[in-house]
Amino acid sequence: MYARVLVFWLLLLALGSGAAAWAQQTAPLNPAAPPLQAAPPALLPDSGRRATPAPLRPARPVVLQLAVEAADRPVVRPYRYRSALPDSLAALREVRTLVLALQANSYLTASADELRWHHDTLRVQLYVGEKFRWARLRNGNLGDGLLTRAGYREKLFYEQPLRPQEWAKLQENVLHEAENQGYPFATIGLDSVALRGADVEGRVVLRRGPAIVFDSLQIVGKNKTRARFLTKYLQIEPNQPFSQQRIQEAARRLRQLSYLRLKAEPEVRFARGRARVFFLLEDRTANQFDAIVGVLPNPNPGIGQKRIQVTGDVTINLRNIGGGGKGVGVQWRKLDASSQLLDAQYVHPAFFGTPLELNGSFNLLKQNDLFLTARPRLQLVYPMAQAGRLAFFVEWRSSRLIDTTLKRATVLPENIDSRFTSYGLDYSWNTLDDPYFPRRGLLASGQASIGTKRISKNPDVNEALYAGLALRSTQVSLGLRVERYFRVGQGGVLLTRLRGEALVNQRLFLNDLFRLGGLATLRGFNELNYYASQYAVGTAEFRQFTGPDAYVFLFVDQAYLRRDLPATRLPHDTPTGLGAGLSFRTGAGQFQFVYALGRDRQQRFALNSGKIHFGITSRF
Repeated sequence: MYARVLVFWLLLLALGSGAAAWAQQTAPLNPAAPPLQAAPPALLPDSGRRATPAPLRPARPVVLQLAVEAADRPVVRPYRYRSALPDSLAALREVRTLVLALQANSYLTASADELRWHHDTLRVQLYVGEKFRWARLRNGNLGDGLLTRAGYREKLFYEQPLRPQEWAKLQENVLHEAENQGYPFATIGLDSVALRGADVEGRVVLRRGPAIVFDSLQIVGKNKTRARFLTKYLQIEPNQPFSQQRIQEAARRLRQLSYLRLKAEPEVRFARGRARVFFLLEDRTANQFDAIVGVLPNPNPGIGQKRIQVTGDVTINLRNIGGGGKGVGVQWRKLDASSQLLDAQYVHPAFFGTPLELNGSFNLLKQNDLFLTARPRLQLVYPMAQAGRLAFFVEWRSSRLIDTTLKRATVLPENIDSRFTSYGLDYSWNTLDDPYFPRRGLLASGQASIGTKRISKNPDVNEALYAGLALRSTQVSLGLRVERYFRVGQGGVLLTRLRGEALVNQRLFLNDLFRLGGLATLRGFNELNYYASQYAVGTAEFRQFTGPDAYVFLFVDQAYLRRDLPATRLPHDTPTGLGAGLSFRTGAGQFQFVYALGRDRQQRFALNSGKIHFGITSRF
């Protein structure tokens, strides 16, 4: 009987059944146990009416008593179980949980041999049995590489306790590797099983089944996206070995595209050794036109200036041009009366028919009448197999002074003429469930770059002021951004975000520093109000959705800023912004209204210094 039980278990495992399914057959039920609930009411044969059910027996506490052989008591002692249960069903479940725990810890023949009820006491005769172990688990016909990737190590299955969960996990890993290498119908089992006392020896055998390759990618639904582009973008090429992981990754990547909506999970049809993948897609209105107006108080109005400043932000984004996934974007912002910012970007996915994506961007900043900074950037992006994207970029930064008062300077100006060329890596990870209105998921990115900064002597500045200044130096830039979205209750979403950057150089100037402040970075303050060589901004924002694309929100932004400049009066600051807003869809587009208050070392929370931002985002 002892050997028959073990052989039956091994046969079940060889057929690929899970350890949990086997465990459900090991704990016998005692027919002498009291009923847990009344039987369902039966129909009367003559009238079809239901018979009056017998009254339910009220649940009463049950005491659980275990009878274990003296030699097995040290084994059972570490297993915690409750001796006082609220009812009979809970008592039986407690016994079952204990038996399963013993079986999972290599006591494969453990069982509750006898269950006796005496009033409100359940007495159980528990049999523990021997602790089984692997004498040796050998590789049958699997390649060493496949077993290694599946987590097999010979020492884990050589004279080690035999735990069903570990064997089941190994089976799952091997099958997972097989289905990602072109064998989705593979099965795994044990062969040449030998039992010597409590030692088990066997061979792992994989039956691969027919080899499957991808046939083609089919798009179902009305949309303008070309199948050839999606084939390259999703990396599902004809005649490549079938991979279930690649299909799952394709679905995730499609959900992140702002111009497509995946309406159902991908469907795969197999025929004659080939797999055809079907995607049910529809176009989304992703082309964007934004016009946002900001009303800000002017804290120090000059002669002829108004007490209120009106700022602007205009954005145009065109996505999926020609059905090939290409995108063009332009953004212009008026920061104050004499400062402007221009951003432009071009995205070319599946560059020259490869999985690579080519991005180009250009940034131009005119800061009052002080300086003009241009920053073009070119990067090549490689989508990773999972949810990541790795990019290599090169960036050129040129800053030129336009100040007309430089000839009268007696000390070196706080801004400088400089050129900076940097090379770096950028990695991002995106699991958001929606690109516009995410409810859950993680967005993380980090970048690092290094390059050489060259300072140019301005002809309007006395050359003697440059004495002792290194005109050529190494500069390092670091950046990090992490966002996490959590569902809270019915329609609630909690956003937590941390972002920061650091600039390292032996001599920094004001126009070298990062700029932050305003709606996109630190709400409650003017646009690009702060200069910082290092900063970190933490955000907590709660959104209560009242519809698919309508919500109200509360937020708080907490920042730490540091400015490493010579003779800086305030080298660091901790500004705080808090406020509320709402966003909803109208016939003209997505309307957003934000009211924020800010506090730092120079200002306190005050209603008369609040910042109001409102605008409409129109997608077509």
